[in-house]
Amino acid sequence: MNGPHGVGIGWRPEIAGLVADLPGLRFVEVVAEGISATGPLPAGLAALRQRGVTVVPHGVRLSLGGAEPVDPARVAHLGAVARLVGAPLVSEHIAFVRAGGVEAGHLLPLPRSREAVDVVCANVARAQAELPVPIALEPVAALFDWPDDELDEADFLTEILERTGAFLLLDVANVYANARNRGTDPVALLDRLPLERVAYAHVAGGAEHAGFYHDTHTDAVPPAVLDLLRELCARHRPPALLLERDGHYPPAPLLRGELDALAAASGFPVVT
Repeated sequence: MNGPHGVGIGWRPEIAGLVADLPGLRFVEVVAEGISATGPLPAGLAALRQRGVTVVPHGVRLSLGGAEPVDPARVAHLGAVARLVGAPLVSEHIAFVRAGGVEAGHLLPLPRSREAVDVVCANVARAQAELPVPIALEPVAALFDWPDDELDEADFLTEILERTGAFLLLDVANVYANARNRGTDPVALLDRLPLERVAYAHVAGGAEHAGFYHDTHTDAVPPAVLDLLRELCARHRPPALLLERDGHYPPAPLLRGELDALAAASGFPVVT
């Protein structure tokens, strides 16, 4: 698959100036729902495209795990953004965001049941039939497990990937958060996932609150997540790593330092 490579960052208007000044940047990820399907692209994003930086649209509202069939208009928008930016692939979440016409405004975890696997696979197939490029699926961070789980996380993800042929967007921070909150071993999960299906990986920061670790995207990447990234790269280095930051942006030198830390942990060239 022709996909992103190297170290990238989530493109946000608030840090567009910083991102534009990163000489070794290979790719960015953009929230698809924040981009007009008919253009024009935001100036900063258009400039990156002209530089040859790969842009990956990242969907947050398809609700692939929802019981209702995926909305064709939302799939069409994701596909149109992919065409607009010349993307090699798109990504979305294994989650649901609406039910009964009510929007949750958040990525909600699925019960790991056989029925949920069927629902996700059906919705992914509907999306794949209309998208111009492959799709990578991202498992989400969750503060709880549903009481009727029938599969563990590794079996749940592997079955979905095998049945759909989709790629995996592996969020290292989510793996860490879920394992910490469940009291399980994150490395043991890595050892059971089909890492050869990884299209790229996310890395983000988080914080502990009320006994739970929250995947905040507004805190620095903790050493434990970087350690888990090293474990991943020792097993199967992903072709690309992306730093997610969605608020409380630190001064530019600190944000560059986070990107350099990802490069150092993975062996990729620095971007700053």
